Amino acid sequence: MLLWRSDVSVRKGKSADALALADVFRLSWQGAYRGIIPHVQLDNIVRRRGPQWWGKALRNGDRTLVLEFQDKIAGYVTFGPARRRGAQHGEIYELYLSPVYQGLGLGELLFEAARGQLDHLNLDGLVVWALADNTQAGDFYWRRGGRPIGETTEQIGSARLKKVAYAWS
Repeated sequence: MLLWRSDVSVRKGKSADALALADVFRLSWQGAYRGIIPHVQLDNIVRRRGPQWWGKALRNGDRTLVLEFQDKIAGYVTFGPARRRGAQHGEIYELYLSPVYQGLGLGELLFEAARGQLDHLNLDGLVVWALADNTQAGDFYWRRGGRPIGETTEQIGSARLKKVAYAWS
C-alpha cells in the first residue's frame, strides 16, 4: 500500500480492478467532457475504454494507482516517463475521480502518490496535459503549483480542442 488515511488508500492497480476502473473512466469522462468533446466521439472513447481494455492495460504493467475510499475504487492515476520524444521528465497521463468523490481532497492524494512514484524513476520535473476547456482540471493543477508552459490542439470529431501543458520543476 502506498498511502493510507483512515478509510482511504492508494495502491497499485491490478487486473481485478478493470471493471471498477472502466466505471470510473466512464463517469468521470462523461462529467468532465460533456459539452466539450462532441457527443458521438465521447461515447466512442468511453466505449473503447471498457473492462477489457483496462484488464489488458493492467496486465501489461501500466503504471496505474487506484484510490479506494471505504473499500470502493473512487479514482485512478496513470503516469510514467513523458511521452514527448527526448523529454527527461515524468508525466501524469490521466488522473480521474468518479464525480461523487470529487471535491473531497482525494485527487490531491492521487496526485501526490503519482509524484512520489515518479520521483523513484529519477525523472527531472513533471508535466500534465489538460484540455483548456476543462477548467476544473486546470484549476486543480494550478492549485498544486503547476504552471502553463505550452499548448497544442487536438482534433476530436468536429471539435478542435486546445490542450495546455502544466509543469513542475
